[in-house]
Amino acid sequence: MKSILYIEDEPDDVFFIQRAFKQTGIEQSLQTVSDGEQAIAYLSGESQYVNRVQYPTPALVLLDLNMPRMSGFEVLKWIRSTSPMSIVPIVILTSSNQKKDIRQASSLGANGYLVKPGKPEALVEMVRALKDYWLVHDRLVVRAEIS
Repeated sequence: MKSILYIEDEPDDVFFIQRAFKQTGIEQSLQTVSDGEQAIAYLSGESQYVNRVQYPTPALVLLDLNMPRMSGFEVLKWIRSTSPMSIVPIVILTSSNQKKDIRQASSLGANGYLVKPGKPEALVEMVRALKDYWLVHDRLVVRAEIS
């Protein structure tokens, strides 16, 4: 089964995204890590993440920008410069609506940029759209190669 990696340091945001995933019927496993260093360890299959049955290579990464130890931009740059992780689709999921952040994420190779809504109902709608596009309709060849 394909998995999704959510890189987010706020426990409340993790709770709300998990709830939205359940409400929208997303069947993919949602793995979470709370900072950039853990994200790199997970994606590299190092340390506690060496077991790829328990911690599968993600078919999609949801990435927050503002995190401790390593920013989302640093993680994005690392992913795009590291093969085979460089082909994994990355959607920024953040509270920042600043144009400079959107431009920087785009220039570093993000595949999408979503601003976290303030209301749970709006988050469910956003997750439903994310599911429809990235998990149902999108047919990137590279996704099939890493699944």
